[in-house]
Amino acid sequence: MTVSEPFPTCYLNGDFLPLVEARVSPLDRAFLFADGVYEVVPVHRGRPFRLREHLERLERSLAAIRLEPPLGLAGWAQIVTELVSRTAVAEILVYIQISRGAERGRNHLFPRAAQPTTFAFASPYPVPDARIMERGLAAATLPDIRWRRCDIKATALLANVLLRQQAADAGCDEALLVSDGLLREGSSSTVLALIDGRIRTPPNDQHILPGTSRDALLELAAGWLPVSIGPVTVEDLRRADEVWIASAGRGLLPVTRIDDLPVGDGRPGPCWRQLYRRLQDHLDEIAATPALGTG
Repeated sequence: MTVSEPFPTCYLNGDFLPLVEARVSPLDRAFLFADGVYEVVPVHRGRPFRLREHLERLERSLAAIRLEPPLGLAGWAQIVTELVSRTAVAEILVYIQISRGAERGRNHLFPRAAQPTTFAFASPYPVPDARIMERGLAAATLPDIRWRRCDIKATALLANVLLRQQAADAGCDEALLVSDGLLREGSSSTVLALIDGRIRTPPNDQHILPGTSRDALLELAAGWLPVSIGPVTVEDLRRADEVWIASAGRGLLPVTRIDDLPVGDGRPGPCWRQLYRRLQDHLDEIAATPALGTG
């Protein structure tokens, strides 16, 4: 994936301003404690994709860290819409990040008077590498060293960064995280496996982040392929005919090698191709219908 520089305008604490002029206190709790959450909204064909679902997940993350939402769904949607409008680009990602704010000093306890820091910016949607689309991704299974509340989309991503880099150092594109013999998710993605003609994926719990992109894909597969949401073992993964990863920032991509062993015949499979096509058709349909705000 090719990562491009962000667009020049951002949102910070109520104002739209040049990104180069945005300033946050070094005493902000996001910097001192990673005390904050974030959300990523993909924009396809100029339209935010599953906006309400992303914003509702943001509110769940805020509630989980006991931080009162600075804005309601309509307020977040307005920020996203304005950033989309200012880019005038059809395929982008909008990031929203909220911290508990800054206080004088460094205190582990929640500050009484601090105002949350609210920040948002947009960047071009990463273009999938032609090699990946033709050959698929290589992945490595790695022990899940993250904390026990992975269902919160927190800014504390150091473990994810270390795992992704460990996979990259081994010549892989993604780390598939495993604990107690069970597949959890990727370092920055959810995982789906086609096993015996059925899509299988781990359940939502505190071990994984509920995947908005995954939910959309499972809806698109309804009536075509059966779906099982439940534990997936490493042994299950090894015998899968196809394995896919999904995320807001990478869409749906095929995994064709895991731990240097081929998945199926080692090439992107026919079910991935069909589901990918269904996703693109779905995005075209959304773009052709009237906008419905956060709905």
